[in-house]
Amino acid sequence: MSFPLLTATAALPALGAIATAAVPAGRRTAAKWLALLVSLGTLVLAAVIAVRFEPGGDRYQLTESHAWIKDFGVRYELGVDGIGVALIALTAVLIPFVILAGWHDADPSPAPGGETPKETKNNRWRPTQGFFALILSVEAMVILSFEATDVFLFYILFEAMLIPMYFLIGGFGDRAHAGTDENAAAQRSYAAVKFLLYNLVGGLIMLAAVIGLYVVAGNFSLTEIAEARANGTLEMATNTERLLFLGFFFAFAVKAPLWPLHTWLPNAMGESTAPVAVLITAVVDKVGTFAMLRFCLGLFPEASEWATPVILALALISIVYGALLAVGQRDIKRLVAYASISHFGFIIMGIFAMTTQGQSGATLYMVNHGISTAALMLVAGFLISRRGSRLIADYGGVQKVAPILAGTFLIGGLATLSLPGLAPFVSEFLVLVGTFARYPVVGIIATFGIVLAALYTLVLYQRTMTGPVKEEVRTVPDLRLRELVVVTPLIALLIFLGVYPKPLTDIVNPAVEHTMSDVQKKDPQPEVEAAK
Repeated sequence: MSFPLLTATAALPALGAIATAAVPAGRRTAAKWLALLVSLGTLVLAAVIAVRFEPGGDRYQLTESHAWIKDFGVRYELGVDGIGVALIALTAVLIPFVILAGWHDADPSPAPGGETPKETKNNRWRPTQGFFALILSVEAMVILSFEATDVFLFYILFEAMLIPMYFLIGGFGDRAHAGTDENAAAQRSYAAVKFLLYNLVGGLIMLAAVIGLYVVAGNFSLTEIAEARANGTLEMATNTERLLFLGFFFAFAVKAPLWPLHTWLPNAMGESTAPVAVLITAVVDKVGTFAMLRFCLGLFPEASEWATPVILALALISIVYGALLAVGQRDIKRLVAYASISHFGFIIMGIFAMTTQGQSGATLYMVNHGISTAALMLVAGFLISRRGSRLIADYGGVQKVAPILAGTFLIGGLATLSLPGLAPFVSEFLVLVGTFARYPVVGIIATFGIVLAALYTLVLYQRTMTGPVKEEVRTVPDLRLRELVVVTPLIALLIFLGVYPKPLTDIVNPAVEHTMSDVQKKDPQPEVEAAK
């Protein structure tokens, strides 16, 4: 029996979460280092998956399959395609930086007298241990969700990851906000509950669709259902397929998030610490768009084509609406949240453009958006922690007192607006080309989002980093060594993948071809007039 590499990659952070939570009180530093080492070990295993994966080989590789609940046909079934490999790598790369960036976010707050309370052996409340254990548990569930090829197993993971995220949002809030608002705890609780309720409602609707799929297909195996549909042994009535598709898509659209199911995201990101905000939008939300490709298009091809016009309209609204609200934001973190809503609109548009370029671009967009948002949000978090405010109006002239911080902030912002030479440009260009090839009007309207992205990004930089130095900003220190270790690799990745995206495209493109085969679509051929 071969080594269960996929299981090990998810099991390591899961076991690390348990070990981190069990670190004795008073050993906060030990808990941090344990979590960091576990995340680095997970990164090594993710790298092994990427190396062992053969882009030209079988659709699902490194597969594992074991009986789980025999009476209901539920199996512990894993496998990865190129899209899953890319997103596992993204998750494994980002988590160590999330842990490093949040190194002091869960430390006890100073008491009124200025002294930091110390944990003792008799003190059972260990917020630092809990914070990093929750991050590792989210990593384990997200990685396993990218590997699951059993629909029921995926559903369990899809819902289970809400629990640690709820506690990360509600229990470890933004201290900059807490220092200026007496209702900060209540607002964190509101954001956490809203996040949980929205996603639970989506999950319950999906559960009904999962049960319906089992009634129709007789099992939960993604590969067996797809094979049965391909050879004609499983046929779904048109209305049944469309209802099941809507049940799955609704849950994924909440997680993505797609307008009008997006309203939980600005609250959740605004009230979270910067590392947790990165975990939400750069890691967890990618499960929704990934699942659209794997489950919606893979299981319900006819219904996916039927729903495409409405989904493209919603994606366009997300692109323009999110960008417009980002332009008008006064809060740095909420601006990044609304910008992410706009970017997710591009991803979903690329998926349902039903072209090779569109879906390849959408997958690359998931990866590149994760890296660029992480860079921008983490640098913004470093800035906010120094000044103690999230309001744009409280800053000005930062580049004169902290040039490295301002420079990294600028690069993160330029990546967000998809500047040529940085990674998001490649993915956004492919999405627009792929969409224009089949839906030219949609592609043209979507380009308006690029103009708005340039507006909100450059205005944000101008108002915070340039101009006269505000008195409260004069003492802002530049990036420290730990912070540079967080930001520098992310910027290097943005530049490398912007100049040379081939390593990603080589892995992703064969998987996209399989998805296009599922929906029985071919790229439209350009119309060329015959020479006279």
